[in-house]
Amino acid sequence: MNNETKLKELVKEKYSAIASQPKSQNQSSCCGATACCGEDVYNVMADDYARLEGYNPEADLGLGCGLPTEFAKLKAGDTVIDLGSGAGNDAFVARRIVGERGKIIGVDFSEPMIERARNNAEKLGLENVEFRQGDIESIPVTSNKADVIISNCVLNLVPNKHKVFGEIFRVLKPGGHFSISDIVLEGELPEKWKQVAELYAGCVSGAIQKQQYLSIIQEAGFSNINVQKDKSINIPDDILSNYLSNEEIKDYKSSGTAISSITVFAEKPAKDSRNCCEPGSSCC
Repeated sequence: MNNETKLKELVKEKYSAIASQPKSQNQSSCCGATACCGEDVYNVMADDYARLEGYNPEADLGLGCGLPTEFAKLKAGDTVIDLGSGAGNDAFVARRIVGERGKIIGVDFSEPMIERARNNAEKLGLENVEFRQGDIESIPVTSNKADVIISNCVLNLVPNKHKVFGEIFRVLKPGGHFSISDIVLEGELPEKWKQVAELYAGCVSGAIQKQQYLSIIQEAGFSNINVQKDKSINIPDDILSNYLSNEEIKDYKSSGTAISSITVFAEKPAKDSRNCCEPGSSCC
């Protein structure tokens, strides 16, 4: 089993456990399933959904790091795909905007998360919200399907980010766009953090450099790339002390390393890079 496969299995295991827990328990640990990080980490990362129309407390596990639906330019009738949909939190907010003529497809790696999301959708009586189990490195959706793709604090957990953004490009309709909230870095995390698998599953060690993240989006073929929101994440000392000595904490704080939650928007061009024709014509 290679390292990427091990990391995927770790994420699936941890988030399957999280699916059976209340929001209050998830917020008490950065890894969700274990009390590894102190009480404030998800409160530091998460934004408040309560004021958004369509918000359903039963679907909010407190695991996000942004509000991608606020920036996603959703409109009535849109087909929206939510990558890493969890218990359905962002999907239900998006459904409120797209209405009965729209379609929401949530995709999640964890079968218990899918079951919880489906139960929530059934309780809400939402027939045009669907949840599919699958790996977002190989999205279980046909090409050119979505008007909009959203995701909230999920891509940092995926080892192969090039593959994910390639899949996002494939699944979006020509002229479609995404709005994704995620964790990125400026500067290097302590090497010790990179060796702690628990931190990969629930905190920040899967995050990559901000500029690298944006470059991957550009390399995948997207245009009009725009950071819609950039929020600093300051990890409290009680969390740092689980992994670093006092001297190491001091060195980390003076290193200039910055951890941020960003929400990024980008568009799939309405015609391909050859500029040979309009989408849908025979030469494309």
